[in-house]
Amino acid sequence: MSRLQEVREVRDVPWVRAAGLYVAVRVVVLGVLLLAARLADRHVLHVLTGWDAGWYAGIADRGYGTVVQHPDGRLLSDYAFFPLFPAAERVFRVAIDDLAVAGLVVAVLASVVAAVGIYRVGELLKGERAGLLLVLLWALLPVGAVQWMSYSESLFTALAAWSLYFVLTQAWLPAGWLCLLAGLTRPTGAALVAAVIVAAALDLRLSPPHPWQRAQAILLAPLGLIGYLLFVASRTHDLFGYFAVTRGWHNGIDFGAAFLDRLGEMLAAPSPWPGLAIIAGVIALGALVGWAYRDDLPLPLLVYSVVVVVLAFVTSGYFGSKPRYLLTAFPLLLPIAGWLAVRRMAWQAGIMAVAAIVAAAYGAVWLLGSGPP
Repeated sequence: MSRLQEVREVRDVPWVRAAGLYVAVRVVVLGVLLLAARLADRHVLHVLTGWDAGWYAGIADRGYGTVVQHPDGRLLSDYAFFPLFPAAERVFRVAIDDLAVAGLVVAVLASVVAAVGIYRVGELLKGERAGLLLVLLWALLPVGAVQWMSYSESLFTALAAWSLYFVLTQAWLPAGWLCLLAGLTRPTGAALVAAVIVAAALDLRLSPPHPWQRAQAILLAPLGLIGYLLFVASRTHDLFGYFAVTRGWHNGIDFGAAFLDRLGEMLAAPSPWPGLAIIAGVIALGALVGWAYRDDLPLPLLVYSVVVVVLAFVTSGYFGSKPRYLLTAFPLLLPIAGWLAVRRMAWQAGIMAVAAIVAAAYGAVWLLGSGPP
């Protein structure tokens, strides 16, 4: 077999196509950001490694224990950031001296792994074309710029996608281990913990062979999340120390009070259009959850997605970060991917082209403007 034939065969592997399409989309969006940054006289690397990336790099460099006083008197502690992402940064420090840049490499690599996992979930449930479209939809989310930043969303999504894939294929031990790691990555690991435990517990009731594998998954799933919360409790000498830390960041659980207050301010402003746009977005998100339910989204994916959405709105974090929190809820895009998969190619190409324009424009304006933190 010639080298050219081998390359062609590799390209014909569906998951390779998924990864290739994902990278191609993100490169185009990054190209637009580079152009916009040049026009704005900004350094793209500083943008992609800014905001919370500095906290992750600090943990990777010095470990935990840094506390900074905010101008308004609040104490900002690095215990608010979960440990797996900075641990991965430390691994890459062998080759990359700048830890924030190492984090960027971790995020890019993890995003590709996430894309393949997302593809496998979509392919399993709705076929190859829907799987590829699901990857494209996730890549083209307006806040998808975070996927290639020194942030933990891509790493978490990679772990969640593959854990959910293993749940769907009843490979319980890898599902449990990956859920454990996801619980060490972001607080939204709670959503994945709920999904794995619910799926394994329901399957355990059916008296399948080797029930101990389901039981092990149930035991493993919450260990990462609980372990980190206990670690913070031991360091702060407070059983609920993590929640005390997040209150310092104005990111505690308030059951949506801060979101509603901010939305009310926007609607009362001379120009209420941003507030109305947010209301429209919330309605669309609710419709998407309803569509996923009617489309018979498997229970683990539905539990995971709903808990991610609920956590995004019941916490009082930075208002502009809520869309970023929703980035990991990729299963909600599956009904759209399934709908697109049976449409003509012209429809698919047209919708993806519009999504690409929106993603590139929004990403550039957002990152060069207020940005995440």
